Amino acid sequence: MEGAGRTNAVLSKLSVVGDLLMLQLVFLVLSVGIVTLFPAAFAMQRVVPDAISQDRPSLLRRYFQQFKWAFRRFWLTGLGLYFGGVALAFGLTFWASSAGVARILALAVLIPLTGMIVGLYLSALAVLPTAGDETTTKSLFRSANLFLLRRSLPVAGGVIGLITWFALLSRLPTLFVVGSGLVPALIAYWLSKPSRKTSENVSI
Repeated sequence: MEGAGRTNAVLSKLSVVGDLLMLQLVFLVLSVGIVTLFPAAFAMQRVVPDAISQDRPSLLRRYFQQFKWAFRRFWLTGLGLYFGGVALAFGLTFWASSAGVARILALAVLIPLTGMIVGLYLSALAVLPTAGDETTTKSLFRSANLFLLRRSLPVAGGVIGLITWFALLSRLPTLFVVGSGLVPALIAYWLSKPSRKTSENVSI
């Protein structure tokens, strides 16, 4: 009985890993076009909890439903995030390779700004699974900002984790296939889980 239980536990974990990798591959296909990149990431975030909990077997169908939902609402926002991210990365690269006092001042502004934007993005991903179907860009931003204020320390840890992932990705580009969409999604999923302290306070 104990051996059968362990086997079932291992098979369950392998099933979760397989579903997550399947979602990652679909994300890669859908995110080829720039306009579909962030809707694909948002849709993935909405489905990741189902993949981990194994509550819904039709993950692919649900993913495509969520992709259509996210694309209708956030395609323009996604374009803004994409081009804003490119401009920010260019600015960081430019000033990091420059010299003089202007470099220090520019980086003193750009680095905290980058951290704040990444933290807000992770916060938006964290609240997406519980967001209603009527959610708009404005209401999502409001919820993400509130989440960031309430859980600033965990979000800061998530930002460090995501930046570390990007640094690792620059060294091993092949990891892009495995975790380009999955790593941010899992970090945001971890952020969305209530802390033990909060749970104990609620139970009391």
